[in-house]
Amino acid sequence: MYRVMLFPHDIDTSELRRALWAHRIGHRFTEEEDGQVLWLADPDQQAALQQLLVRWQRGEALEPERRKPTGGGTSLAAPFRQAPVTASTLALCLLVFAAMGLFGDLVVALLTIVPVGVANGSLAVGSLGEALSSGQIWRPLSPAFLHFGWMHLIFNMLWLWYFGRQVEALHGSLRMLGVLLIAGIGANLAQYATGTVLFGGMSGVDFALLGYVWLMSRRVPASGFFVPQMLVVFMLGWMVFTMTDAASVVGFGNVANEAHLGGLVVGLAMGWYYSQKARRRQ
Repeated sequence: MYRVMLFPHDIDTSELRRALWAHRIGHRFTEEEDGQVLWLADPDQQAALQQLLVRWQRGEALEPERRKPTGGGTSLAAPFRQAPVTASTLALCLLVFAAMGLFGDLVVALLTIVPVGVANGSLAVGSLGEALSSGQIWRPLSPAFLHFGWMHLIFNMLWLWYFGRQVEALHGSLRMLGVLLIAGIGANLAQYATGTVLFGGMSGVDFALLGYVWLMSRRVPASGFFVPQMLVVFMLGWMVFTMTDAASVVGFGNVANEAHLGGLVVGLAMGWYYSQKARRRQ
């Protein structure tokens, strides 16, 4: 990372930060004793960053031309322009959650990793192989879009947006889509391997994104990726905690622990692979 400028602590840099992400300029702000320090990931973007700084200091509009408002509803469309894969995934999770409220178990049965139903008063479970051979190819991924409660949904969407937006801004939407698909399927298969069929949530993808962003930030500091160390400690600590009996005591039982671990492994593997490629190019 390359140090660019020091801002006083009382300066509001939120608009500048949003503009830097919107222009896909890899950067990072750190809080130092003497103020806020702006760091640049790629020195080739120095000129673009300086132009933004001058416009920001003049109070001019900072959004790219293609992102300027053109009519009603633009504010809702902005996240889809900024991070289309992440925003679309988040929106799909919200739509599925709303559909679950309207249609209940019909939606759950449609999106579980294998077909489920009730036969003779007991739960009937199909096999993944039969589901795939009958054309239900969505099932290895679809459980990631199921969320069982508001807290489950909000927690997963928060980390999806936080990490996914970084990946799209710095490595592009195609890379984010790859992480989503590989980690989502990998996490679901890891949970299914334990014999569980009724599970769901985007947390496996969230842990994959955590592993990816963390490894990129550690192994390629100039990449622009950043995750606070305490956030890494918190999320890994939370994953370990939910694996213990203590989690059930305080009301956090029935957590898809294997999906969390499977997603994290996928994210670390992808982070290692792409960080290794970036280090070779340096």
